[in-house]
Amino acid sequence: MQLVWSVGFTRSVKRLQRQSPNMKAPIAEALIQLELDPFHSSLRTHKLKGDLSDRYACSVTYGDRIIFKFVTNPESEEEEIFLLAIGSHDEVY
Repeated sequence: MQLVWSVGFTRSVKRLQRQSPNMKAPIAEALIQLELDPFHSSLRTHKLKGDLSDRYACSVTYGDRIIFKFVTNPESEEEEIFLLAIGSHDEVY
């Protein structure tokens, strides 16, 4: 599946990498795994509830999450992963 980065996700990744340069590798690994298999056990992907019920979360590290949702590309009709936010548990929920 193809990953589509939202503007907010791009900003969050840059901010997180600026604050913690050691996060580059875990973020890259999580994104590669998410693209290959969004429900791989290492990501601990789960569907969210409440106001975020149309979204999913997966783990980058113990304390950091990626929030995303599945969308259909209107041109190709293929399902894509739309990346919405990345950060600590408190930042993204």
